[in-house]
Amino acid sequence: MADLPPERLDTSPPFSYVGLDVFGPWTVVTRRTRRGAAQSKRWAILFTCMGTRGVHTVIESLDATSCINALRRFFADGGPAKQLRSDRGTNFIAASAELGMDPPNGKQTSILNYLHSNGCTWEFNPPHASHMGGVWERIFGVTRRILDSMLLQNKPTHLTHEVLCTLMAEITAIINARPLVPISSDPSSPVLLSPAMLLTQKPGLHAPPGDFTRKDLLKGQWRQVQVQALANEFWGRW
Repeated sequence: MADLPPERLDTSPPFSYVGLDVFGPWTVVTRRTRRGAAQSKRWAILFTCMGTRGVHTVIESLDATSCINALRRFFADGGPAKQLRSDRGTNFIAASAELGMDPPNGKQTSILNYLHSNGCTWEFNPPHASHMGGVWERIFGVTRRILDSMLLQNKPTHLTHEVLCTLMAEITAIINARPLVPISSDPSSPVLLSPAMLLTQKPGLHAPPGDFTRKDLLKGQWRQVQVQALANEFWGRW
């Protein structure tokens, strides 16, 4: 077995070396009309830290412009990264070229070259080599299967962009609360080491927001109840 990549072992601030992937789509209600509801599709992009193994979720659409905006929001939250790694998705290729993150060859124009000036690079895995991104593909695969089973097979009613964004924030907290090492029965180490502890320096496990099920979606304040019910369902499946 080959050695681990250097970025997996480098002592750097969180989200300095990042793996990312896009999954979806899901249908959300954008506005109400006389004949019903206008709908559109939403995707999610997940960033995972190579060191702390924490994840960060952003909602977007599937084009280069939305990918660039998702990167800007991600860098605004946690600061610029040193290296991004992903598969060779067409939206990733277009975004990296437009951001000027590829090696200059005289044919590409840079729109947002501040990323390149900060030393951020974008590495792509070879085609049909998903095993090279196993450190983030595994967590994406589990999250994708749970969300698809929740939002595609059992389509919740009145799912809006706001509800989906809040649900993704809850899912991020649930994933970051997972233990990174085997759980010990030693009473002298009662606190579990998790990505959330490394990122926030706050111990504690993210618990479901309340005892809600899909039957509660028919009650009032459906936006709040829907997020809590879906977060509870994701918690149970996770």
